[in-house]
Amino acid sequence: MPIPTEIRLDKATQVLEVTFDDGARFSLPAEYLRVESPSAEVQGHGPGQKTIIAGRRHVGIMGIEPVGNYAVRLLFDDLHDTGIYSWEYLHEIGREREQRWGAYLDALKAKGLRREP
Repeated sequence: MPIPTEIRLDKATQVLEVTFDDGARFSLPAEYLRVESPSAEVQGHGPGQKTIIAGRRHVGIMGIEPVGNYAVRLLFDDLHDTGIYSWEYLHEIGREREQRWGAYLDALKAKGLRREP
């Protein structure tokens, strides 16, 4: 499993830059990280239970806390802080960003929801 060699938050753009030891590098916007949070609030407790989180276009990251040697917890300014982003999950959502983001936008549209608060 790839391990991050650098995790850096660009506070001006609210983009988390993650570089892995396999050479992969991902730029993950705060909004994307928030709506893809691995928390039960977003993902549910089983397959098919994912909740579509709307209105987070301007969400920011207030802090990053290490969780052991395997993950970080992101503290968002909407007070969401329960998702534990493992190295594996960060790599996965980095690789799948275009697909996941497109599915999120489609789901918002289908439900009549918006990115704006």
